[in-house]
Amino acid sequence: MSYDRIFNFSAGPSMLPVPVLESAREEMLNYHGSGMSVMEMSHRSKVYDEIITGAEALLRTVMGIPGNYKVMFLQGGASLQFAMVPMNLLKSGKADYIVTGQFSGKAYDEAKKYGDIGLAATTKGETFSRVPQQSELSLRKDADYVHICFNNTIYGTRFNYIPDTGNVPLVADMSSCILSEPVDVSKFGLIYAGAQKNVAPAGLTIVIAREELLTKELPAFVPTMCNYAVMADNGSMYNTPPCYPIYICKLVLEWIKSIGGLAGMKKLNEKKAAILYDYLDESALFKNPVSRESRSLMNVTFRAQSDEINDSFVKEAAKNGMANLKGHRSVGGMRASIYNAMPIEGVEKVVAFMKRFEQK
Repeated sequence: MSYDRIFNFSAGPSMLPVPVLESAREEMLNYHGSGMSVMEMSHRSKVYDEIITGAEALLRTVMGIPGNYKVMFLQGGASLQFAMVPMNLLKSGKADYIVTGQFSGKAYDEAKKYGDIGLAATTKGETFSRVPQQSELSLRKDADYVHICFNNTIYGTRFNYIPDTGNVPLVADMSSCILSEPVDVSKFGLIYAGAQKNVAPAGLTIVIAREELLTKELPAFVPTMCNYAVMADNGSMYNTPPCYPIYICKLVLEWIKSIGGLAGMKKLNEKKAAILYDYLDESALFKNPVSRESRSLMNVTFRAQSDEINDSFVKEAAKNGMANLKGHRSVGGMRASIYNAMPIEGVEKVVAFMKRFEQK
């Protein structure tokens, strides 16, 4: 069936898989014989309990989450996690941050309100065109945790390795890469991700935390709503959770499982990225500014020689059914966000258009 849909290259909120949207449409007015939409039902009802527990079980299966980790479905986006992480995990008052872009920089600045926050490494002086390697990290052995942003949405970079932090827990913002490929959760103390790029509509934040790191006994200034232990102990039901995004999350996880899980997802994402990067490497007009070893699978940045050409490209692409290719306002140029739901056809179409535009 044709829906006259465009290819949406937005960095987020982004595309959702068409099969997921079709399932949501079919269940919109009457979910599984309940006589109501998921949007309308009580989060305390038996039917919704099956949705949220099912979503958690699927997430654990798809990501291979060990049993000693808690899964939380929260609100506030990744930006609230910039504060929740230090509020919950700072015990001695020390933490180290690796700053590789705008969001890791914001997390670093927020954490400085709560303790002695060290700058373990940054590539700001290189316009964040790569991530630092292990040998460049200046890590303190007595830190409570080390924080990274695993994939940098704005600059189009990612960690091509998991930093070795010794006995210090590693905390990762995976907002723009979660569920894009297999990841060894046991290498991390805590993972968090805003859902609006690869998982669900905006409004849901996923937190996966090693149980031993969580404690209810936090400083008095920490709001109860920001206490991981409280939220985990209540099964993400301390208050009304983001019910509908959790439902969509469950459908997305079912879709991922149906196409081969995260191994299948990685294969598809690598194929999409290769199509785009291979063209950029041979193009005389468009250039990708990221070091090869740090290139993101999810966010591909590129630009032409002038802002005038960049603006013309973005406008003409939109007229041809390829929307939201304009780069972030802080860096300019273009950015193609090719998250899980972007089909290969979308990447092939944008490359074909880029070739015609370059010839013109």
